[in-house]
Amino acid sequence: MNDSLATTVADTLSEAAQAANVLATEGLSKSQYDEALQILVREGTEMAINFAVKIVIAILVFTIGKWVIGKINKGIAKLLEKKDVEPSLASFVKSLTKVVLMFILIIAIIGILGLETSSFVALFASAGVAIGMALSGTLQNFAGGVMILIFKPFKIGDFIEAQGQTGVVKEIQIFNTIISTADNKTIIVPNGGLSTGITTNYSKQPMRRVDFTFGIAYGESYDNAKNVIMDLINANPKILKDPAPFIGLVNLGDSSVDLTVRVWCESADYWDVYFNMNEKVYKTFTEKGINIPFPQMDVHITK
Repeated sequence: MNDSLATTVADTLSEAAQAANVLATEGLSKSQYDEALQILVREGTEMAINFAVKIVIAILVFTIGKWVIGKINKGIAKLLEKKDVEPSLASFVKSLTKVVLMFILIIAIIGILGLETSSFVALFASAGVAIGMALSGTLQNFAGGVMILIFKPFKIGDFIEAQGQTGVVKEIQIFNTIISTADNKTIIVPNGGLSTGITTNYSKQPMRRVDFTFGIAYGESYDNAKNVIMDLINANPKILKDPAPFIGLVNLGDSSVDLTVRVWCESADYWDVYFNMNEKVYKTFTEKGINIPFPQMDVHITK
């Protein structure tokens, strides 16, 4: 039962060869023929029974092993859910655990069948090296996905800028991250570059600063324009009072006097504040008679 299948087959073939050699060299007698036939039948029967028993045991082990792996996966899923682990990381951990346990189960079944497990392990190792060399880029993306899931530079729902792309993170997969742009394009970014490159996460902090530059014509009252802008800031409920807004004269340009305005808001309100303030300032300046200059050049002709 404990002998390997390869050893059993070799012994059977050896005895059969010896019997055939006797028949060929010494001639065939009835007793010798009966004895050789009995040897073949006995060894063949024992080999078949042993192999059948091993097959049955292997099937039982595989069935029970799959059931145990399922129970372990469910237990891990409940534990991760109890610990409030991020869904992307939880899915990765469950998948990895299942693959590792299935590999161990397959190695155990190979051992039960009487085959040399060391040969299979060496074969898997050699195949792993060859596959790793062929799929080096894919493995880099896999490692990048693991790093993202562990260190969490961003999460699902964050607005980020990375690898020349800007959008909302919709899904973090093992090899890629799915980003949805403002114009509803889906962009698939490999995790290798994301984990090693520069990433700007606009949603990481609870507050963001919104910067504006408004120009008024030369000769207009700076204080009047400043007061109008401050009134619009105070009237906007999405602009935070702390940190306090800032208004200052930033530049004396060729055609305009430029005012810089800096206000703070919740990160989710950034674009609402940005577009609303631009619209309100333009309309209010027009109503108050504050000129917003366009680029111009004065030409003086001297005779």
